[in-house]
Amino acid sequence: MPLMSGGEALVESLVREGVDVVFGIPGIHMSGIMAALRDESRIRMITTRHEQACAHMADGYARVSGKPGVVLVVPGAGVYNAASGLATAYARSSPVLAIAGQIPRGQIGGGSGSYHEVLDQASIVQPVTKWRRQALTPREIPDAVAEAFHQMRTGRPRPTLIEIPPEAGVERDDVVLYDPAPISRLVPGPDQLREAARVIAESRLPLIYAGGGVALSNAESALVALAEATNIPVITSAGGKGVISDRHPLSYGSCFAPWGEQDEMNELFEVMQAADVVIGIGARFSLGNPAAESSSLININIDDAEIASVHANTLPLHGDAKATIEALLPFLREAGAGDRPSPVEAVVAARRLIAYADIRRQEPQYPILESIQRGVPEDAHIVWDVTQFGYYARTHYQVNHPKTYIDSGYSFNLGFGVPTALGAKVAHPDRPVLCVSGDGGFLFNAVELATAVQYGIHVVTVVFRDDAYGNVGRDLDELFGGTYETDLHNPDFVAFTESFGAVGLRAGDPMELETLLPRALECKSPVVIDVPIGNMPLPRGKFMSVAVALPWNRPQEGLISD
Repeated sequence: MPLMSGGEALVESLVREGVDVVFGIPGIHMSGIMAALRDESRIRMITTRHEQACAHMADGYARVSGKPGVVLVVPGAGVYNAASGLATAYARSSPVLAIAGQIPRGQIGGGSGSYHEVLDQASIVQPVTKWRRQALTPREIPDAVAEAFHQMRTGRPRPTLIEIPPEAGVERDDVVLYDPAPISRLVPGPDQLREAARVIAESRLPLIYAGGGVALSNAESALVALAEATNIPVITSAGGKGVISDRHPLSYGSCFAPWGEQDEMNELFEVMQAADVVIGIGARFSLGNPAAESSSLININIDDAEIASVHANTLPLHGDAKATIEALLPFLREAGAGDRPSPVEAVVAARRLIAYADIRRQEPQYPILESIQRGVPEDAHIVWDVTQFGYYARTHYQVNHPKTYIDSGYSFNLGFGVPTALGAKVAHPDRPVLCVSGDGGFLFNAVELATAVQYGIHVVTVVFRDDAYGNVGRDLDELFGGTYETDLHNPDFVAFTESFGAVGLRAGDPMELETLLPRALECKSPVVIDVPIGNMPLPRGKFMSVAVALPWNRPQEGLISD
């Protein structure tokens, strides 16, 4: 057993797990760890200006690399600050290891007012982490790291937490180091797969509903193979956007229906309701049942807590998306599921209807999205912050490469875009990375331009500036008789960006993005494009009917109403 400090044991354990970068902020409780990171050339540390940003960066890194991201924060306030980033990672089932400092171990739980003390610190992030542990001595650290990575690599991946007190980082002891544990992909039994294949083969109008679990399992190619082998068309959830190319002849596109108003939100639900069998793959169905009551739901999911809670007539297949699809394909061939006529003509016709023939003329958001689409390469990673263009992109932006569409999931964490994009760029430095944000969200983490310049993380950020929290202001005005305190005082974003040593550009019109984006992507520097924009109306028709019916816009069952 090697004699090592706790900090050295932590860093060596991270190296063994394949970690090459840590996002964080140094602090006095972390000195032993920082010294070990300084002396380890196989891991680099990126220091951010706020703990929220380092958690978001670790999330962005994890989502495009497929490897867990690692964030290092001081105890107390540092954990609180990082919690919102962990919440977004939790919402998108992203594997992020948070390594948090602690107060000296003899003072933990004492309530003595030690620097950065928070009683029961792990409880701060309990709702947004899958697993938590204190490692109080050097000997406990390698085992804690090994278990954290095992938790993130098995079952449903989500954030984990390890707490380490300051003396554990500097004390030296004989430690046992671990190699990464082998991971076996979970696959349902042959009887279950054979029954699922029979139901699919006998179906009249089957449909695949693909969620984010497809990407988490790296099952994109397997999904396409399933669709093509059975001639079954695919709809993706917002989390699954990109798992099949929007150009694929069997792809209907992405369906985004917030707040459960499914039939009012998207014509794709009419397609889903017509299906007699829905094959759900890696989808939570958190916003309701996508299948008609009389249909069957074959639910492939790694999370057994999600697998049978949606639809009465469910055939659960508890397993990893990629491994389960690959194991199902031979049974489908045996059952003759590939003899179904091609539905491509029907899919193309439906997509033509779904595309809203007059949308370009009626909704100003659509041509602006088209200008972005024409201005960036297809394989660019795009992080959509919580802004109207982000909502709109969930259904209308075309995605043709896996893991290139990144959003906040159900956490809707305003301001997550900039640091998440930085993390994505760290993971794929040779790929273009774009952040699309509003002015309100941009300023949440705009100071991370300093981090981007310091470490040469060349992300392009588009800031749509209406000098307001525009969505909230518009809804108050249209639905509640007038806006209130939603106007913002913004800096000159070009001058602000240039003050960090980055490049600032300004569009005279949003449609100029088609030419400004290629220019920005050629810069060897972080770039911010200021895009002044007027009030964006809520898309009319079904979008508007949903806005009026949102649960926070009307009294709910059990509440007094006149």
